Amino acid sequence: MLNEWLNAPVQEASNLHVKKAKQRQDSLTKPAGSLGRMEALAIRLAALQATERPAVERVTIAIFAADHGVAAAGVSAFPQEVTGQMVANFSAGGAAISVLAKSLDAQLEVINVGTLHDPGPLPGVRDCRIAAGTANFQQQDAMTEQQLAAALLAGRESVERANTAGTQLYIGGEMGIGNTTSAAAIAAELLMMEPEMVVGPGTGLDQEGISKKTEVIRQALSRYQQLDKKPLELLRCVGGFEIAALTGAYIAAAQQGLPILVDGYICSVAALIAVNLQPKIKPWLFYAHRSAEPGHRYVLASLDAQPLFDFGMRLGEGSGAATAVPLLRLACDLHNNMATFAEAGVSDQ
Repeated sequence: MLNEWLNAPVQEASNLHVKKAKQRQDSLTKPAGSLGRMEALAIRLAALQATERPAVERVTIAIFAADHGVAAAGVSAFPQEVTGQMVANFSAGGAAISVLAKSLDAQLEVINVGTLHDPGPLPGVRDCRIAAGTANFQQQDAMTEQQLAAALLAGRESVERANTAGTQLYIGGEMGIGNTTSAAAIAAELLMMEPEMVVGPGTGLDQEGISKKTEVIRQALSRYQQLDKKPLELLRCVGGFEIAALTGAYIAAAQQGLPILVDGYICSVAALIAVNLQPKIKPWLFYAHRSAEPGHRYVLASLDAQPLFDFGMRLGEGSGAATAVPLLRLACDLHNNMATFAEAGVSDQ
């Protein structure tokens, strides 16, 4: 089968290192539990990395870019040309995620899995174009089985490159005009909710635009039956190449033992598909923030996810996840470098 690798076993967290990390937290010069979720983050990272000294200094940020045929239905405030233009902006270092990656000293990889217009060779951009965007899912399936397989594989290959480079934390990001429409369609079907509950402004639609976007999704989903029980087929019918690549990346990262920091709405929808396909990947997924997109809260709730912050962000590009990296680094630093009661000569009674 084309996507048989998705079913390969997922690595498990180390129970031994959970125990050791908890013991260390209890021995540090602070009241037990006083650092709240910072303690839990360090313990979880120690278990996933099977180490007594967790670290997220080596970070890879992979941005998958692709266009969506459904943009022809007028579901975005921006024209499709923007996707390719933003790929060039990533390459030139002018995008938000470019600035954040530089500040974090993170490896930034941009993967073009299907822009409408070919931007040509660009520094730091990997050309993996599957097609000139997906088909308009209002009228036909977004992609073929072969295209879906290629997109999933692009995600896995990105994780393999990150692992080879010694990455300790993997962040996936996305860029694609029309992709909040695909994400909302997937969320509505998997969560069995009415489209208006999960549709938001995306690139800045007004209320009339949101209503139009909602109706496009409703009409498209009416073409299918029981796709909520077939997440991979749902992804093929109404998804995007970049959402599929993210899905493949999340599963591959858990299979290869690489912790994942999930960005906002679109990335969380990819995580929702991935968890539906491989429930055992859940421990490997950290959730960075709660997006201002209204559907995100429902997706997070269905994943039983606790995001690290809520700043009203909705840019995408992996920007929310990048913003959360310092929190994870601080959690590790506190765990690794605080003195124990014995070391500091402080009574623990």
